[in-house]
Amino acid sequence: MEQMLRVGVITSTHGVRGEVKVFPTTDDRMRFKKLEKVILDTGKEQKTLEIEHVKFFKNMVILKFKGFDNINDIEIYKGKDLLVTRDHAVKLGPDENFIVDLIGLPVITDEGEELGTLKDVMQTGANDVYVVERENGKDVLLPAIKQCILNVDLEKEKITVHVMEGLLDL
Repeated sequence: MEQMLRVGVITSTHGVRGEVKVFPTTDDRMRFKKLEKVILDTGKEQKTLEIEHVKFFKNMVILKFKGFDNINDIEIYKGKDLLVTRDHAVKLGPDENFIVDLIGLPVITDEGEELGTLKDVMQTGANDVYVVERENGKDVLLPAIKQCILNVDLEKEKITVHVMEGLLDL
């Protein structure tokens, strides 16, 4: 299980005083107001950065980190991930999981047949859709609704599903 969770990606600088635009990869972008620190993953190392202030613009979050006071200090981090530790993650409700914990889990039908491996979770307006890669390389799309996703067991590392009529038809 991943101990670090991505909350955003630095997309560009904002102005000349060291602010950055961040594309949030969390469901609730307002959570940045409560964050005091994030971890910058440079690809070579991880640096803890203290958040000085937060603003919002359209779908982006504008962050200013302490100690980064001009565009040259922060420009080199464009495209880099911002992470939080699991203990600073959003509290999940019942039947909620972090997508990173689901990817790679085997998907088993309620009849005991191994359907494949969870490859991705697409977030749509109505409900999430689980993308299951079959052994033959083809994907099956399963709506993340109670009638279809019966159980997600992170301890036993498996997802039990009911394949509704027509979902396996090509």
